[in-house]
Amino acid sequence: MRLPQGDFVPTPGPPPATGPADPTSAPLAVLLIGPAGAGKTSVAKYWADHRRVSTAHISLDDVREWVRSGFADPQSGWNDHSEAQYRLARRTCGFAARNFLANGISCILDDAVFPDRPVVGLGGWKRHVGPGLLPVVLLPGLEVVLERNAERSGNRRLSDEEVARIHGRMAGWYGSGLPIIDNSQLDVAATARVLDDVLARLLASPPKW
Repeated sequence: MRLPQGDFVPTPGPPPATGPADPTSAPLAVLLIGPAGAGKTSVAKYWADHRRVSTAHISLDDVREWVRSGFADPQSGWNDHSEAQYRLARRTCGFAARNFLANGISCILDDAVFPDRPVVGLGGWKRHVGPGLLPVVLLPGLEVVLERNAERSGNRRLSDEEVARIHGRMAGWYGSGLPIIDNSQLDVAATARVLDDVLARLLASPPKW
């Protein structure tokens, strides 16, 4: 059976605002960067849940775990197979983000992007989503990251040594020009409010990256 060609389905726009214009209410794509245990997923979900406009949360780890048989778990050793699945998941997330944006829905993505691999990480996300992507780094202290990682289960829980190594590499974002939020002393709701402030500043003065 031949099916008709699909197309984007437009969604209704938000109701007219009655108060001051909010620059973060327009459709936008946010990339939340940080090490394992930084709270990226929790903050991204909360931020998406509490926006006044339609917003989607796209988690790289969730998409990566769509692969059941043949899943390449980096905990078992980083190799070409796991690298290929990460690249595939990023492309899939990028396609989803573009689709949401084309239909007037904002999105927030989260990923542990390393500053020492710009072509694969930040550059890759920019290619997949578009030049308007707004990257923000979430980087609490190492002790906080270790505590949060200890509360994880399954293949998302890493060894303390791996968490420390990833956290150390993430420190390379300092001096990069990207905004960094230290949420060591902030709960999820407070971090989401800081994220809104950071995004408002980025929209007023777009980053060059």
